[in-house]
Amino acid sequence: MSEILVLYYSHRGSVHALAQQVARGIEATAGVTARLRTVPKVSPICTASAPEVPTTGAPYVEAADLAECIGLALGSPTRFGNMAAPMKYFWDSTASEWSAGTLAGKPACVFTSTASAHGGQESTLLSMLLPLLHHGMLVVGLPYSEPALARTRSGGSPYGASHLAGADGDPKLTDDERQLAFAQGRRLAAIALKLAS
Repeated sequence: MSEILVLYYSHRGSVHALAQQVARGIEATAGVTARLRTVPKVSPICTASAPEVPTTGAPYVEAADLAECIGLALGSPTRFGNMAAPMKYFWDSTASEWSAGTLAGKPACVFTSTASAHGGQESTLLSMLLPLLHHGMLVVGLPYSEPALARTRSGGSPYGASHLAGADGDPKLTDDERQLAFAQGRRLAAIALKLAS
């Protein structure tokens, strides 16, 4: 069975909720399964390090996860219109995979969550595409043929699924957000399978 990597960083649970919904969409496609992975937090103290295995949630991503996947869904919360530092730190460490072309030609999509309605969702989604494009990945967007994209009053954009968590960081997805994340995963899986064959 082919696998698609769902790689995310979640601070308060919203991006984790999106990742689970993207994974459901992936697994709604016959012949493919989702491999959920995360990245460790970045410590402001130089001598501190994260445990080798997270105490809860998805395992930490490894180079093998990138090599073994036929596609990638990438998620991060918004930090001033950009991906969170732990995700950026991970991508900054992938020069070996870049030079080997590990991800070249594989499809990828992105997803995010913000606290405020104009908190930089779209710029964050675009910032996550930059390292993926440098790796030679093929961008899979979220088309307006998905009805929830035109009617959503919370998260969602043609650049990728998103969630509006509010100031209290509520990780509960709206129906439209859930449908869009699912649709994005399903679309990524269908395209990945076509490219892999």
